[in-house]
Amino acid sequence: MSLSKGYIEFFSSNRKYRRLWAASVISLLGEWFNTIALFLLILEYSGSEFLLGILFAVRMLLFGISQPINGLLADRLNRKSLMFWSNILQVGLALSFLMVDGKEDMWWLITISGVMMLLHGVYVTAERAAVPNIVEEEDLITANAIGSASWSTALCLGAMLGGIVVSQWGTDAAFIIDSLTFLLSAILLIPLKIEQKIDENMKGPLLKTAFKNIKIGWNRIYDDKKLLRIIFAKSSWNIGGAGLAGVFLVLAGADIPGYGAAFGFGLFFFARGIGTGIGPIIARAVFKDKNKWPSLIGILVSTSGLFYLIVGLTLDYFLPLTILLIIISHSASGGNWVLSTVLTQSWVEDEVRGRVFSMDMLILGTSAAFSTTVAGYLVEYQNLSLKTGFISFSIIMIICGIIFTLWRPDNQPQIS
Repeated sequence: MSLSKGYIEFFSSNRKYRRLWAASVISLLGEWFNTIALFLLILEYSGSEFLLGILFAVRMLLFGISQPINGLLADRLNRKSLMFWSNILQVGLALSFLMVDGKEDMWWLITISGVMMLLHGVYVTAERAAVPNIVEEEDLITANAIGSASWSTALCLGAMLGGIVVSQWGTDAAFIIDSLTFLLSAILLIPLKIEQKIDENMKGPLLKTAFKNIKIGWNRIYDDKKLLRIIFAKSSWNIGGAGLAGVFLVLAGADIPGYGAAFGFGLFFFARGIGTGIGPIIARAVFKDKNKWPSLIGILVSTSGLFYLIVGLTLDYFLPLTILLIIISHSASGGNWVLSTVLTQSWVEDEVRGRVFSMDMLILGTSAAFSTTVAGYLVEYQNLSLKTGFISFSIIMIICGIIFTLWRPDNQPQIS
């Protein structure tokens, strides 16, 4: 099959996708301002690496465990409305961080951040389920590559600008900017029309039908072993990678000589964003045979882990080398993400797609929460050094990638 239109042709010809894209990128941009500010508040007020890990764990765990319900909502309710109200509610929550004023507010800060991740989960699940409603199947790889690259661009710009804003004007400015981006994103969604199919089994009281419909999503994954492998292979990156990117990378950024902590966070997350952005673009250009994509998922996980291993071995030597290695590592993870997402979107029927993606996010969130909690605990209570942390967690990632490279279910059909 032909891959799709070029990026410019696709983007210029699909007005609905452009609007959905703009709404997502704007809110993501502000979200990274928020994230950099939260890093700084926790380390300044508490100095606790464990709380930093807990912040990530609470965010990802709440994001993950809410996904089965989010998928149910995305398959049952209007997906645009879910995205709109998620943004509106987060306008006020972002402003509530202005009241944080000391160490005693840390658990309250973590709680509010977790609630925002619950709402972010509603948005992400609805958005991912909506993309195939407004994009032709042959253009899904292009749409997802643009989406992933845009997420990465928002990460690059948001993290770097967020670091500068927090360094120059403080955390309050970052939270105000974040709230404004949520408001603008919601406004952009208002004219958007998204047609979707509603499964007849979705009718009836929400709570009464919830368990049955969530089970449908899980059974759709479990009964299709090729889909089961793809989803667990993608999430295996988080077992090591979440601790690396969410704890060790933040602490390493705070320790860069001659830079403030906020700018250091922004610099390394800027590198992470560049990698995650160019990875899908390279994957689209190089990996044109979709029948080979399932084989690449585990390989890309191990590749990402390999370059993080080199980060650990060379961390104190040369800052530009560290930045380059982070870029390469996240290029592999970005390629892994877009290939696995397109395969899932292509294989799963529209009426259950939201529930399948919700289970995907549940697995991702749970593995990330485990990884960041363990990483934060080991640094604070077991005196694990950054170098040892980078090396050990990257080895875990390499092993996970090898496992899913070797495990190949027999029912692997050709992809048309």
